[in-house]
Amino acid sequence: MSVQRGVFGGQAVIEGVMMRGPQWMAIAVRRPDGEIAVHREEVRSLMQRYPVLRLPILRGMVAMVEALTLGISALMFSANQSMPEDEQLSRGEMTVTTVVGFAFAIALFVVAPTLLTNYVKALSVTPMVTHVVEGALRLGLFIGYLVAISLMKDIQRVFQYHGAEHKVINAYEAGDELTVENVRRHSREHKRCGTSFLLYVVVISILIFSLINVESVWLRVVARIGMLPLVAGVAYEWIRIAGRHDNALVNALSRPGMWLQGLTTREPDDSQIEVAIASFETARGHGLPG
Repeated sequence: MSVQRGVFGGQAVIEGVMMRGPQWMAIAVRRPDGEIAVHREEVRSLMQRYPVLRLPILRGMVAMVEALTLGISALMFSANQSMPEDEQLSRGEMTVTTVVGFAFAIALFVVAPTLLTNYVKALSVTPMVTHVVEGALRLGLFIGYLVAISLMKDIQRVFQYHGAEHKVINAYEAGDELTVENVRRHSREHKRCGTSFLLYVVVISILIFSLINVESVWLRVVARIGMLPLVAGVAYEWIRIAGRHDNALVNALSRPGMWLQGLTTREPDDSQIEVAIASFETARGHGLPG
């Protein structure tokens, strides 16, 4: 048995946490009977097979696709642990649900701001003012969406598991033994958080979307959707830099993302921290056969 070290990340799922390490992805979920169900699988990134995909920007695009794929598996496992056997979701049903959710996100955060900004463009303001207004609309919709879903009771539990995920990774990176007592005292903020990533996607999109100016509003919508992988790749590079450096400038630029995590994380209870530790230890290699 080998215990992995390196960079770990994760995400909250329904009543649990998914953790990904250099070799394994693990999901731990608190079942209705109180037991912790754990699933693990080996992950081999396309970047390991094709070195060209490790180039800056490209690696961010690949990481985004792989995170979505693993996220579907993690959500399907966690949802099925919470449902009777005859109501469990198939991979196809979960994939359709995810695609619909992704389409909704594109419509709300890309299409809607572009269409609304068309009225500002009609006032003959400069292109840069139009792009800033569009970015401000997009940012307002994003924060408003987070505030709205944070009021839902079930989502608040997911946000508690999100906080537990961050606390466990912070404890690991601080070199602490992963006990509930040690993990509890760590911060629920983390510079590599997906919430921060999405905030910087919105900010960076203002700059990148300004590179293409076309009159047709629908061509602008198509261009923005086409540039999303590039925006995500640049945002990924920033999150990567932020995670590897601890100086005044990086910390100051990371602070808005950390503030936003106040909306998407909640203080976890001890039983939720226990689930996050189980997920991390499995992804790390503890308890694996061989």
